[in-house]
Amino acid sequence: MMKGFDNKFKNLPDYILGITQEIWEQRDLATLHDYYAEHIPVRSPGSMVIGNQHVIAATMATLAEFPDRQLLGEDVIWSGSPEDGMLSSHRILTTATHLGDGVYGKASGKALKYRVIADCHAKNNQIDDEWLIRDQGAVVRQLGIDPKEYAADLIAQEGGLNYCVQPFTPAIDVPGPYKGKGNDNEFGQQYADLIRRIMSAEMSCIKAEYDRACQLEHPGGVSSHSWDSAERFWMGLRASFPSAELTIDHQIGRQDPMMPPRAAIRFSLQGKHDGWGSFGQPTGADVYIMAAAHAEFGPNGLRREFVVFDETAVWKQILMHTG
Repeated sequence: MMKGFDNKFKNLPDYILGITQEIWEQRDLATLHDYYAEHIPVRSPGSMVIGNQHVIAATMATLAEFPDRQLLGEDVIWSGSPEDGMLSSHRILTTATHLGDGVYGKASGKALKYRVIADCHAKNNQIDDEWLIRDQGAVVRQLGIDPKEYAADLIAQEGGLNYCVQPFTPAIDVPGPYKGKGNDNEFGQQYADLIRRIMSAEMSCIKAEYDRACQLEHPGGVSSHSWDSAERFWMGLRASFPSAELTIDHQIGRQDPMMPPRAAIRFSLQGKHDGWGSFGQPTGADVYIMAAAHAEFGPNGLRREFVVFDETAVWKQILMHTG
């Protein structure tokens, strides 16, 4: 039993997976009023919105465009207690078919598969604070659209540079009730340290800390394996923003029965687009990248890694600078 929560939920993963199914898969959107606080701050790389009405409206638009969408809950990595509030980092593999007209243009009939990591604060049977990161680069690529072109189209659709929706930065954040930073489990610490070392250009730590047979799931829907792929991804990101400041915003480590030791990290990079890397020619644009990462560990180091950020939100910030 969890204090303050409905008795039908035995623990936090059960609650998160249960309400996800109830609200989004059983299409019972009205229950959002029960499970989501009325004035919840929802931060995503592309925007900052307040209130469950926005969540309901966005959900209806998504389901009109992708009526067969399924949310497959791969993992819930969590910290905290029912009394003080719990933070759930929920990794979802989404499958959907583009069957309706909408944000992504005319219905194309294309099948999609992409990941989302949602960090939610739960207390008293309600979600009241959220950080939602979707691999938007994977979505648009599978629809045959280049992420940079998608960002340019979005700016135009939203009324141009002066009127378009502002991508998320700390400057537009509205603080919610959750003030925690996670827990001090050794595996959360290990993964946070690994990200810090990589971002300090200590790329040699990849061969030392990653299993040679590691499975990697990276932004843009890129699946790959082993050290070279890990180096290529992290190097490409850091090289585009060599002077950007890394912040570990939230850190969880867990050891649960029948699961490998694992970690959930939410981190950000803030600074200038002043290097050649994954985002092309340097522009000097001010960029904020909100990212989430899950890792699983084994006897030879990091076995599986899932990193999500929204490439289209990064391109949008670059294009808002270059005009």
